[in-house]
Amino acid sequence: MAPGSKAEKKAALDAGAWMFNVVTSVGIIMVNKALMATHGFSFATTLTGMHFATTTLMTLVMKWLGYVQPSHLPLSELVKFVFFANLSIVGMNVSLMWNSVGFYQIAKLSIIPLLCIMEVLFENFRYSRDTKLSIVVVLVGVGVCTVSDVSVNAQGLVAAVIAVCGTALQQHYVNYLQRKYSLNSLKLLGHTAPAQAASLLILGPFVDFWLTRNRIDTFHYTSTVTFFIVLSCVISVGTNLSQFICIGRFTAVTFQVIGHMKTILVLTLGFLLFGKEGLNFHVAFGMILAIVGMIWYSSASSKPGGKERQGLASEKAQKSPQSELDDKV
Repeated sequence: MAPGSKAEKKAALDAGAWMFNVVTSVGIIMVNKALMATHGFSFATTLTGMHFATTTLMTLVMKWLGYVQPSHLPLSELVKFVFFANLSIVGMNVSLMWNSVGFYQIAKLSIIPLLCIMEVLFENFRYSRDTKLSIVVVLVGVGVCTVSDVSVNAQGLVAAVIAVCGTALQQHYVNYLQRKYSLNSLKLLGHTAPAQAASLLILGPFVDFWLTRNRIDTFHYTSTVTFFIVLSCVISVGTNLSQFICIGRFTAVTFQVIGHMKTILVLTLGFLLFGKEGLNFHVAFGMILAIVGMIWYSSASSKPGGKERQGLASEKAQKSPQSELDDKV
């Protein structure tokens, strides 16, 4: 295949991976919003456990069909990953409960700078000036359109720090494990999803009761609520898989930066579906600024020297094992 054809194929696959992640992520956010805000199902941690249980079933079916070959992931690595991932999930839920929405959004935005520092320190990455500036534009744009009231207390600050660190470590670890053990997205999910499902389904009801003072076993389950729970679980399979594919193909920082497109889409859909009273000039300006920053980041980081791992130029000349396998997913 000609070099141009390979580049075109990679670009098409990259775009497909992003679209897959954006569609499933926005879809699950809208479904969960209807499930929790409209129907009062506030058990977010347990619902996440259900998501990973459904994802586990998917990986088992894929193994049974022969699409996923046996692979190895040391138990110590699996335990660390599950710890970071669950810390992220529980931390974000607690942060949302203890902090104002504005500070919660600021905490989420701080994940990107932390990931940049981690990539520089642990992955030996180097960013060009344009790449750094484009990240700043994205952060400012998303901040303008999402941050309103900002208040914080001591316990809320601790929860936010735990949530941000857990999320950054989990996303960094996805890329690290895929590269170190040559695991594609399905293989990595096959190792991590069962452990996350088991831990969250055991701990989830207790965490949710602590956060909401409601018991999941006494909730009144209607046919509509059950439908939304099943729909949320089905969509989550695509969300979990596409997240691993995107981080494996790119980096955790890129996943976070372009991933803010989901925030913009959710805001837009929220205005269209649930009313336009929150839409004003500064929100619209922030959305436009964030989109410009994302486009700039995509262009700047893809240029030579825009974002590269120093001393590992040979990596550009050959495809990583997990990326080759993810092309077939």
